[in-house]
Amino acid sequence: MARTRIVLHLLLTICVLSSKITSSSASSGIADAFLDCLSADIPAALLQTPNTLNYSAQLLSTVRNLRYVLPGTPTPAAIVAATEAAHVQATVRCGRRHGVRVRTRSGGHDYEGLSYASLGRDERFAVLDLGELRAVRVDAERAEAWAESGATVGELYYAVGAASRTLGIPAASCPTVGLGGHLSGGGFGALSRKYGLTADNVLDAVVVDADGRLLNRSTMGEDLFWAIRGGGGESFGVVLSWKLKLGRVPETVTVFSIPRSRNQSAVDLITKWQEISPALPSDLYLRVLVQNQRADFVALFLGRCSRLVDTMGDHFPELGMTQTDCQEMSWVQSTVFFAFFTADLPLEQLLDRGKPEYYLKVKSDHVQEPIPRDVWESIWTAWLEKPEAALLMLDPYGGRMDSISPSATPFPHRKGNLYQLQYYSFWYENGTAALEKRMSWVRGLYKEMEPYVSKNPRAMYVNYRDLDLGTNEVEGNVTSYAKGKVWGEKYFKGNFERLAAVKSMVDPDDFFRNEQSIPPLPAAK
Repeated sequence: MARTRIVLHLLLTICVLSSKITSSSASSGIADAFLDCLSADIPAALLQTPNTLNYSAQLLSTVRNLRYVLPGTPTPAAIVAATEAAHVQATVRCGRRHGVRVRTRSGGHDYEGLSYASLGRDERFAVLDLGELRAVRVDAERAEAWAESGATVGELYYAVGAASRTLGIPAASCPTVGLGGHLSGGGFGALSRKYGLTADNVLDAVVVDADGRLLNRSTMGEDLFWAIRGGGGESFGVVLSWKLKLGRVPETVTVFSIPRSRNQSAVDLITKWQEISPALPSDLYLRVLVQNQRADFVALFLGRCSRLVDTMGDHFPELGMTQTDCQEMSWVQSTVFFAFFTADLPLEQLLDRGKPEYYLKVKSDHVQEPIPRDVWESIWTAWLEKPEAALLMLDPYGGRMDSISPSATPFPHRKGNLYQLQYYSFWYENGTAALEKRMSWVRGLYKEMEPYVSKNPRAMYVNYRDLDLGTNEVEGNVTSYAKGKVWGEKYFKGNFERLAAVKSMVDPDDFFRNEQSIPPLPAAK
């Protein structure tokens, strides 16, 4: 019954939001000229404006953070639901010609809503929705796949699993994440200790640049190819599709989820986990989820249960894992387990794109030295016992992540990082009081953790975008490099300058920009 009330409340919230969405961007003459330009190449059925019947439905279709569709949020002058490359090219060219910027949305999971919303009241922008560009083609013999940016992680997993029981791909645990944004920011997942990030396994890509040209790896050049694999593709163009290298997996893998409460030594186990998880064999991924006064130790092992029991006994006997904790299955079924915490659902669940769910605020850190036990004890008492406490996700690095150079792609968080820590606050209640309470909790714990996480800079993963780090300022119609550097080096460290140099080569006029897009590097004086 409680769950039913929550769902009904959420549906009512979405209905209210739908009825109140208005566009603060559609200022007349320029918007009309832009729409006239689009209509020459894009069918009317694929183009939504604030005056068309399906505008709100299209805008809300893949919104994953209801904070960014609250009344008063600036919304797009148009939404283009592209079904072919020519529609993307036309949108970019018309946008440049008429001064309407383009924001690209593949799955809508941007934590700060930047793929479909703007913080700037005077920003004229359109949303290029790639949700219908979602084809996935797998070549099992070559262990490769071509995937369009509008496909979800779940659709990629499903296609790979249908083609082969012995192939996999490192990517997110959430199946509704769009591939375009996921790969553009790096792409971490349960196979990353074995095969690196999704972006580490990109062989080629197709991009529409700021001039509307269609480019592949050979025609875009290695600098742009480097930048889109972890540097935030939305800053450099529109990535339409990706060629991916697939990794070998056994026909049978093993998973487990072992819950431990505070009185079952959860704090001791987390403290120990910090030391052993990055050093485990690369065939084993062991994460921790902390929520509702409980720590869940969740694992994927590329092998049979008997070997996993031995491995855990050798490395982490304190957890008390036994054969009864094991579930053996195919790799693709394990992606269902990680997404829904059960393996009893059909694989087709991976194809469900879902609906808007909740309000969200996320922050993240990288941990380079084990956090002392007394600190974890204090965190549990002071923060995790509060009713507004969020979900903490601890994801181990090590393995293949350690052997890739920090400059190989824009994602710099490699050797020297034990694990990634995510503070994931979500809530269903509408209203300012709920929002302030949840935001205060996540920001407060983030501040509390400062002495125990990476420093100079305090580093974060760009796919867990956080506007608290800073936002861009425009000077002379171009994003300020100096202001962008404030937040940019926290995501990209020393790679930020190279990203800005690539931006100045491929988009010097800064057409593709948002609140945290890469600025062009100023010319040397």
